[in-house]
Amino acid sequence: MPEQANNFPPLPKFLKVKPCFYQNISEEIPAQHQQLVRRIFILWMIYSVTLCLNVIGCIALWAAGGSGTNFGLALLWLILFGPASYACWFRPIYKAFRADSSFNFMAFFFIFFLQLVIAIIQCLGLLNWGVCGWFITITVFHYNIAAGSVMLLTTLLFTLVTVLMALVLIKVHRLYRGSGGSVTRAREEWGDGTWKNAAARGGFNTVDQNAQGPSLPEYPASVPSYVDNRGW
Repeated sequence: MPEQANNFPPLPKFLKVKPCFYQNISEEIPAQHQQLVRRIFILWMIYSVTLCLNVIGCIALWAAGGSGTNFGLALLWLILFGPASYACWFRPIYKAFRADSSFNFMAFFFIFFLQLVIAIIQCLGLLNWGVCGWFITITVFHYNIAAGSVMLLTTLLFTLVTVLMALVLIKVHRLYRGSGGSVTRAREEWGDGTWKNAAARGGFNTVDQNAQGPSLPEYPASVPSYVDNRGW
C-alpha cells in the first residue's frame, strides 16, 4: 500500500504550509472503537470553538470596562491550546486505539487529566485569566447585562466541555483496564522501543477481521477487544 499523504489539518492548496498528520478514522481505527474516537475528535472541535468564542467574550468584557489583559490571554490560549490539544491528547488516543499502544494510552491519560484540570479552571473563570467562566461572568452581569450575556455562552460551553472531558476520561480508562492494560505494559513498550514501531509488537488478542476495517502494513494485523458492557 502506498504511503498516505497527510490530510489534517485541511489547508488550502495554495498555501505552502502542508498538513502535518494523516487521519482516517474509518480506515485506521477498528470498527468497534470508531464511534468513540469520532466523539473524542468532536470534543476537540467543540473545545476549539469554545476557545474562539472565549476571545469574543473577552472582547465584550473589555468593552464593559474589564482589563485588556483578558483579551490578550484569550488569544494566547486559543493559539496554544487549540493545536496543542490536538497534538498532545487527541493524537495519542488515536494512535492508542489504532495500534493498541499502552504507551500512547498512558500519554493520553496523563495529558488529558491535565487538560481536564485546565478546563475546570477555565469553567470557574478566575479574574484576569483570560477566560469567561462562572465567577467573572456573574460579576459582569451585575453591571453590564449585554456583556454578561455574550460571556454566558462561552461559560456554558466551557462547562459542557469539562463534563464531556470527565466522561471521556472515565470511558477510555474503563476500556483500557478492561483489556488488561497497565503501567507495566507501557514501561515494557518504552524499554524495548516497540512504542515507536507497532508492527514489532506481538501478543495481541485477536478480534473479528471484519470488524477491523482495512489493515495497514505499519500496524498490527489484529488489535485487542476492549470490553465495556456499560453504555456511553
